[in-house]
Amino acid sequence: MQTSTVISLVIIALLVIGFIWLMRIGDVENIADWGNKTANRLDGLNRLFMRSYHRIPTVSIDLPDKGPAIVVANHISGLDAFILLASCSRPLHFLIAQKEYERFGFKWLFDLAGCIPVEHTTRPERALRAALHALRDGKVIALFPFGRMHLDSEAVKIKGGVAVLAGRSAATIYPARIEGTAVRKEVMPAMIRRGHPRLFPLEPVRIEENETPRQMLHRLSVLLSTPIEKAT
Repeated sequence: MQTSTVISLVIIALLVIGFIWLMRIGDVENIADWGNKTANRLDGLNRLFMRSYHRIPTVSIDLPDKGPAIVVANHISGLDAFILLASCSRPLHFLIAQKEYERFGFKWLFDLAGCIPVEHTTRPERALRAALHALRDGKVIALFPFGRMHLDSEAVKIKGGVAVLAGRSAATIYPARIEGTAVRKEVMPAMIRRGHPRLFPLEPVRIEENETPRQMLHRLSVLLSTPIEKAT
């Protein structure tokens, strides 16, 4: 047998062993039950990646064991969704922009995670209906209510969709503040470059009696926009 053939076989064997090892690690680290073995393994690998590579302390958003819930956070980098996923004991179904949903090579992953695409320019109400249906089925919806990645210094108005979802489903909103990523307003560089990202779960938010949706949105906007690490 030629040396090159032996080397190729060894490389293939190592890749197979590595793949099997990763799958087993994913099984061990998995917490949220996505109802799908592949999704569960990816859940576990993401938790390991966030904890081991990005050095994020284990912090949990205190979601109810069952029933509808809405998770929201400020949005500073492409790492944010993965931080939220690693901080919740239940699957999160994200509302994401249509153009991101259709990004080449990633649609299968978004479908596996039950993401809901939002077409902002034509029929955004379709996404709201789909999200409401998911909430009524007892699922957890996640979104970034400012609508885009931004810095604290930027004046970005919070979107009204979260108020519509909370009002029509009676679901509690679970806000969280993300800080400390090494790269801001970028996707892949934020995934690669290590910083000191932190997630701070905040007090749950509900639309209070005699409170208008606009007032609730203002309250939520202040919560998500107020830096925590500087204050402490």
